[in-house]
Amino acid sequence: MANVDGSYDVTIKSPMGDQSGVLTVQSDGDSFTGQMAGGLGTMEINDGTVDGDSLSWTMDMTVPMPMKLEASASVDGDAISGEVKAGAFGSMALSGVRKA
Repeated sequence: MANVDGSYDVTIKSPMGDQSGVLTVQSDGDSFTGQMAGGLGTMEINDGTVDGDSLSWTMDMTVPMPMKLEASASVDGDAISGEVKAGAFGSMALSGVRKA
């Protein structure tokens, strides 16, 4: 079982420019909880699932507009990479590294 727990400094390539934040992951078997905290506030992780080193989750964004975000990512050592789907805005790349 991969260790996916921790805090990650992440960047999301959004249409409004790069959005930086901290993604926290606390796994419990095949699920996880946590949050994404950044310049647009803090979003709680919903429906977090863990499959080996793969994560998937949703977040309810409120700023700058209400929208459900669907995210998936893979953890490789201390690196995380994936994408965030934002409705009509399409997919945005997510990447980052685990904080020491």
